[in-house]
Amino acid sequence: MTGTTSHPRDAETARLADHLVAELAGAGVSHVFGVGGANIEDLYDAVHRSDAVRGVVAKHEFSAVTMADGYARTTGRLGVVATTSGGGAMNLVPGLAEAHASRVPVLALVGQPPTEQEGRGAFQDSSGKAGAFDAREVFAPVSRFCARVDDAESLVELLPRAVAAAQSDPRGPAVLLLPKDVQQARIRVPGRGATAPPGAPAPSASVARLDKAVLTTVSEALREAGRVLVIAGEDVAAADARTELAELARRLGAWVAVTPDAKDVFDNRDPRFAGVAGVMGHTNVEECLRRADVCLLVGTRLPLMARGGLDRALATTDVVCLGPEPPFVAGTALGGNLRNALRAVTALLPPRPHPCPPHAGPLPTPMPGPLSQARGRTLPYRQAVAAVEAALPQDAHVFVDAGNAGASAVHLLPAPRHGRFVVAVGMGGMGYTFGAGIGAALATGRRTYVLAGDGAFFMHGMEVHTAVEYAAPVTFVIFNNNAHAMCALREEFFQGGVRDDDLFARTDLAAGVAAAFPSLDATGAGDAAQLRTALLRGNAGGGPAFVAVDCDPREIPPFLPFQSFTDSTGETAVTESTHRTESKESSDERGIVQVG
Repeated sequence: MTGTTSHPRDAETARLADHLVAELAGAGVSHVFGVGGANIEDLYDAVHRSDAVRGVVAKHEFSAVTMADGYARTTGRLGVVATTSGGGAMNLVPGLAEAHASRVPVLALVGQPPTEQEGRGAFQDSSGKAGAFDAREVFAPVSRFCARVDDAESLVELLPRAVAAAQSDPRGPAVLLLPKDVQQARIRVPGRGATAPPGAPAPSASVARLDKAVLTTVSEALREAGRVLVIAGEDVAAADARTELAELARRLGAWVAVTPDAKDVFDNRDPRFAGVAGVMGHTNVEECLRRADVCLLVGTRLPLMARGGLDRALATTDVVCLGPEPPFVAGTALGGNLRNALRAVTALLPPRPHPCPPHAGPLPTPMPGPLSQARGRTLPYRQAVAAVEAALPQDAHVFVDAGNAGASAVHLLPAPRHGRFVVAVGMGGMGYTFGAGIGAALATGRRTYVLAGDGAFFMHGMEVHTAVEYAAPVTFVIFNNNAHAMCALREEFFQGGVRDDDLFARTDLAAGVAAAFPSLDATGAGDAAQLRTALLRGNAGGGPAFVAVDCDPREIPPFLPFQSFTDSTGETAVTESTHRTESKESSDERGIVQVG
């Protein structure tokens, strides 16, 4: 959104909202995502007047945060979200929690009632006065920095602190609470450069230096190891350290596995690539870990989703770690800047690279078939993901949602060579990808794929409207099994039978979306060939595309708890509850079901 350009730096004073937007532009911010409202409208007015920053209005504040999140993950710059007070502010919490858990630099600008009305019955008062709750206490646990801007002049100090806190290790969200009257106030404009530039360390905290003794210990352990398994994580992407990781792996002759949220940090087609570690991963990783003398963690703390199935092998293998935060497993940890650590360790290794020992590679985990024969025409996940792989541009970004669709994509789909492959395994949960994919597409202009199930679509899929409004080059691929299928499978395996409320009547998502958005290329694909054709057509277009494919809710995805269950039982029984549900579905065509 553009309008008459204002030049607050040309005057002695400027409206705070205008100054704030100018500072963001100076820090490299090109988009502000959010949802408007009375107590943030002055900031949106300033964005509208700016030629340097584009405002993007989402349908929901959670998705606005994930847009800023996707923007940050694909550009390396600060993502910015702006919302009004009250419910709009509270809707930020789960998105900020994901950014906090996944160490994504996001700045939230949250409107507040005028200061003179605080504690006097103000609409949506969250000042902490006169019985109102305190917004700072809500946002503090999900942010690296949270402050209320009580007067205009305090922004000169608080904005650089907030930006620096978001971008310093560990990265994460920062929150500034902006009363309406403060946004409108005049502020003396300081000199240029008041805000830290993108990627700059916090002025109050220097970059941690590498511990020379630990560096020596780590380097010696790697030099003496015959076989090394590297498990690389999301911090490699955040630190832009892919080149350094590849060189270290080459020098060590190491196998390289990746965590589920970091599939793009190492070439998935490289002979060294061992697969994905953890509950959605490949059995070859465990085999390599058992054969390794040292397991080197790079840019990951190895949380449960990344180490599921590996604990026994880890307990008998020496572990060393490079990264800004200590790992969740026992080992020797070298903290500090990740790129510097990778370069320092590599410099202490012999110059001649070691050959990589043979290994099985990321072979797909064999899984049993569906629990029962599906009703109607469905496409197996393996075939659907293969069609996506065949159409996926190698410079595309991929955002994978939670559930059966996500597990299948993480396990089966190689990451594009020149794009991000993002899975929100922190607090994002279902629906994260719709906003994140839009934010990434608008920020980079690249074709971006969103891979999600129907449950995620019903939560936040109407952000398709935002993609249409802004002509974002996003392809939404919806794997529709008409169920919360992972919940239904957990009930089947672990609770003695599927409950009816997690299996839904059939919904024709493509037809519904096509009717709602006549300008959108919306397709229902009946088989793998139709899916690939629709995806290629979307690639050729300049704006969004939408493809839905029907899948079987009883197809077992490559997910470790289900694999362990079927391995232990030797079979997959169909319970009486499942038969009852099938009988009810076949006789009760209820149409579209609202998913809460």
